[in-house]
Amino acid sequence: MTQSRAGTTESATDSATDSATDSATDSALESAWAELVATARRTVADGLVVGTSGNVSVRVGDTVLVTPSGVPYDRLTPGDATGVDLAGRRVLGTLVPTSELPMHLAVYRADPGARAVVHTHAVHATAVSLLVDELPPVHYMTAALGGPVRVARYAAYGTDELARAMLDALADRTGCLLRNHGTVTYGTSLDQAYDRTAQLEWMCRLWLTAASVPGHSPSLLTPDQLAEVAERLRGYGQHG
Repeated sequence: MTQSRAGTTESATDSATDSATDSATDSALESAWAELVATARRTVADGLVVGTSGNVSVRVGDTVLVTPSGVPYDRLTPGDATGVDLAGRRVLGTLVPTSELPMHLAVYRADPGARAVVHTHAVHATAVSLLVDELPPVHYMTAALGGPVRVARYAAYGTDELARAMLDALADRTGCLLRNHGTVTYGTSLDQAYDRTAQLEWMCRLWLTAASVPGHSPSLLTPDQLAEVAERLRGYGQHG
């Protein structure tokens, strides 16, 4: 009888622990989805995408929440939460994930530290992708993305080929341009990934503006200057 009660107690404890864990996971997913939707709407408000172009994802444990395909961001609700595992199998929701899912998953598989990905069709960044193979280092924020931003070779949207091209351009970087397409940035949070997107678009606009002045060439930063900034950025912001 004593052993039976002990077994029952242990079983009840395990059940309570599992329930608490499930509740915490559900809460984390709900919070992450709300943040994802807010970020997706921000890409529209800030002019980085038009309509349902572009997409956003955030990783919570082994689940990747993503914007669904073809649904206007202002119509997304908590009940529209869409999630897949790292193999791309749908584990949450009924909506079809973004067609650019291969790109998002490729980032998470390549860098275990990645927690959010933002893909946009920002005008100035896309314009730069038509002109050069690498965004010249016109500003010190280039260092925040790991160095001069490369342009990934063109491939059709939503394909594994595009995901591979993106990974090549992202080597030692946290952002890249996609030829004739747009941008991809990632970070340890949605805020960081989005900030990198905004910075990248701003730098592209800066270079296009400076390069358009007749008779002048933009001044560029040297590798040593970028290395100095990279070191300084490690201590940037609030700590503790």
